Amino acid sequence: MNNTAPNSDMIDGEALWAALPFPTILLGLNDDILAANPAAESFLMASARALVGTPLWDKLAYKAALAEAFERARASQSPLFVSEMRLALASNTKGDGQACNLQFAPYSGGPEQMLLVITPLEMSGHLPQQSRAKTSVRSAIGMAEMLAHEIKNPLAGITGAAQLIGMNLSAEDLELSDLIVSESHRIVKLLEQVEQFGNLSLPDLKPTNLHDVLDRARRSALVGIGAGMEIIEDYDPSLPLALADSDQLLQVLLNLLKNAADAAGKSGQIRLRSFYEHGFRLRTEAGLGQPLPLQIEVIDDGPGVPPELLSEIFDPFVSGKENGTGLGLALTAKIIGAHDGWVSCTSKPGETVFRISLPRALESKETT
Repeated sequence: MNNTAPNSDMIDGEALWAALPFPTILLGLNDDILAANPAAESFLMASARALVGTPLWDKLAYKAALAEAFERARASQSPLFVSEMRLALASNTKGDGQACNLQFAPYSGGPEQMLLVITPLEMSGHLPQQSRAKTSVRSAIGMAEMLAHEIKNPLAGITGAAQLIGMNLSAEDLELSDLIVSESHRIVKLLEQVEQFGNLSLPDLKPTNLHDVLDRARRSALVGIGAGMEIIEDYDPSLPLALADSDQLLQVLLNLLKNAADAAGKSGQIRLRSFYEHGFRLRTEAGLGQPLPLQIEVIDDGPGVPPELLSEIFDPFVSGKENGTGLGLALTAKIIGAHDGWVSCTSKPGETVFRISLPRALESKETT
């Protein structure tokens, strides 16, 4: 196959261009293909020589206003991130295509040139987290919630009986009755988390200052779960108001801070970061969703999430902790999903980042 690589004015280094593992396409003013790397050739099932000069949308089929979104990003010279977009070859009239993340960004090689990077989700090492969390909730939590109440009633009787028996036992046997009581309390706590997960109310969305919520979470952590730790503030002071439920968002941040404190340990460091990312949005069933430019990150310097758990970390009952319930992050995903937001995790030894992306409040509401 005769690859048509960009010339040196477009991209520096033909070897680097050819080695990129994800389909990467350089587009001109009208979304005409100027160059395509070998991964893009395989994805589009055509040689770069045949692709050059062809409008991208003659090759790809999609179910959203992608071309219009690309044009807006080009006009504003700003990056665009589209999550979970389903793409198919225009010639493929069967099937729903392949789920992909898209990154579309200005390229300095020429006027109004844009670089498109397509990341098939099976190549990125994860499946759509929010969709998977919703499916898991229906299958796992539905049954668990139904059973929780029925289990709690006899468990209360067992706990009471163990306490009464313990009143007349020797010190040696008392240890066993205390174990029954403590384990019963632990199970009750788990069941309460299950009930909380299933009974979570819809968020009361209002214009919210994210830094106020971050400050509340940070102060609470410093006197509790993160006492003695260093929690660094790295905020964008110009961040606009978010459309959020401040109490539910505080619950999410406290859970993420607890996880970070557990991972980093007393000598570790946690960084709370906020910033604005123009063009970040998600795909919905109806097409491209609303923009999610407001970003919060909780970053710890712990050992990292085990790679085998990373793709399932927001699923119920998945935990890397000994005796962990695996409901905290599932609840986090459910709350942020109810905000029409996005939560994700990236991790490597020494740095784990939980990122929350939220919509901003309407301008008219920010001034009320």
